[in-house]
Amino acid sequence: MYHPPPVLLRYDEHSHIADANMPSHPMKPPYWDEATRTLARRDRVLGRLIRAYPGIHLNRRSDPFTTLARAIVGQQISVKAADSIWRRFVAVVDTAPAAGFPCLSPARVRSAPIPALRICGLSQRKAEYLTDLANHFVSGKLDPVQWRQLDDEALITALVDVKGIGRWTAEMFLMFHELRPDILPVDDIGLQRALALHFNHGERLPRDAMYAAADLWRPWRSVATWYLWRSLDPVPVEY
Repeated sequence: MYHPPPVLLRYDEHSHIADANMPSHPMKPPYWDEATRTLARRDRVLGRLIRAYPGIHLNRRSDPFTTLARAIVGQQISVKAADSIWRRFVAVVDTAPAAGFPCLSPARVRSAPIPALRICGLSQRKAEYLTDLANHFVSGKLDPVQWRQLDDEALITALVDVKGIGRWTAEMFLMFHELRPDILPVDDIGLQRALALHFNHGERLPRDAMYAAADLWRPWRSVATWYLWRSLDPVPVEY
């Protein structure tokens, strides 16, 4: 199974992440071309979708902490509301917001008073979730440097230890930030809809049938899922 190279992060106690080894432009995962060739040969539906959406692919856009914080802020609210709250949150916890997507300091988020986070529009519970996330990073309980040594399930287990991060959020993080190639998020509504549409005459498949249908796509189930999402929404989502 492919494991992406580690993302080496150096946290400064009071500033942006100093070095996230992140490109300034979207970078194709190194396994992407091999995965698309293999999936197109194995599966007629995926072959059609891969040909229909050339030149686009998964990519990461920020550091692990900021990505997870953004996921918590956006839970169970509209995209418009999440964007508004996120901008206010960044203004509170980042003294010098950078252009584009920020890289937030876990230490600074941890030190922000809950009332200040509530003023941003966050609920009490989400403010507490963000503080708990920051505590996990500052304490080293969540250490991105160590994640390369963890298989997918072990990393999901570590992530869901944070209040407010469930399995679906963890799976999205593994796909979109860690670029893990073989994630199958069977609880994702979009994947359920796409499998029903393309493989079962519009009827939802039970979980065991979803796993069975996807077995042919190993070890590239993240890539297969991404193209099935494109069949429902051609514009790629970033997390």
